[in-house]
Amino acid sequence: MQRATELALDEKTVAALRGALKTTADEVVQAIIDEVPSYANALSGRMGGTIRRAVRTALGHYLDLAGGKATGGDASDAAYELGRGEVRDGRSMDALLSAYRVGARVAWRGLAAGAVPAGLPAAEVAKFAELTFAYIDELSAASAAGHADELAARGLAHERHLAQLSRDLLAGAAPEVLLADAQRAGWQAPTSLTAVLLPATQARPVYRSLDPRTLVVDDLPDAMGVLLVPDADRAHLLRQLTDRAAVVGPVRPWMRAAASYARAVRARSLSPDIRDTEDHLVPLVLSADADAYADLRARALAPLRALPPSSGRRLEETLRAWLLHHGRREEVATALFVHPQTVRYRMGQLRDLYPDLTSPQRVLELTLAVGLPVADR
Repeated sequence: MQRATELALDEKTVAALRGALKTTADEVVQAIIDEVPSYANALSGRMGGTIRRAVRTALGHYLDLAGGKATGGDASDAAYELGRGEVRDGRSMDALLSAYRVGARVAWRGLAAGAVPAGLPAAEVAKFAELTFAYIDELSAASAAGHADELAARGLAHERHLAQLSRDLLAGAAPEVLLADAQRAGWQAPTSLTAVLLPATQARPVYRSLDPRTLVVDDLPDAMGVLLVPDADRAHLLRQLTDRAAVVGPVRPWMRAAASYARAVRARSLSPDIRDTEDHLVPLVLSADADAYADLRARALAPLRALPPSSGRRLEETLRAWLLHHGRREEVATALFVHPQTVRYRMGQLRDLYPDLTSPQRVLELTLAVGLPVADR
């Protein structure tokens, strides 16, 4: 507050102005209530009394400055904290600046009413006006800085809380942990979440077109990111991702988002061409435990592996077609581009290899064993 010290008022004038402080402070508060809607309720009751005292303190401090008895540091600090407090009370900086403008006008009117009768010369009154408004401007600037800093701090804290919630969801944390995370982040929990796995560089651009509650993690291994989309319309979501290298997991209750994420990761490991995991449930099921599937295939197809490779491959193709067409010989022959008698001959060979070929358990094992094309066929 360097400029306010440029004016040195005599003690008589300062005393006269101090006598009008209480009335002026009350008039400032009432004018703000009347003219700035955001403060209509905030300045009533006990809070109104606190604000009135704060206004009197600020005006008194200014008179100390103008009388050469104080510096501006304390007032600036108080204004800075006022700006921060406005964020906590949910008010914008526009509302506070409006209050400052109204307060400056009313405060000047009240102080001038005391300065003129006290004998302050006209030139000094003009200078007093200039410095009064400069003082209010400097308080406004300090409050604006406090408001901006509080918003930035809250934004960073909010981002940290959302990031923690996202990580705990992907890790499958306990419900009580997730509920606490959501509360700290101020995140309104949806009914469901759908995981979308995509390159990290695409995560933020896609996020901007989705529900604002969507959670983003863009620092996964292999330069991948994930979006957790709340209550998604799946068809619409897939259309939004048409031009993206994205894998969409299943819809899951929001606390089970880890399951949606895990399936998307597994689908991506199967093929880079998978987009909708719902269209690839069979390979996803059969690849869920790769070792178990390999063991099942080795056991179920052992009789075929004992044959010469070419014979084994022909019988495996015949077996697959027979299972697919439920034993209907004509349809099997059409699928294999062979004569029905060839199918009959090959099926005779298969029955020799598998005496229990038509038993439910054998049919299930063989269906699973020949259900997917794999590298060792």
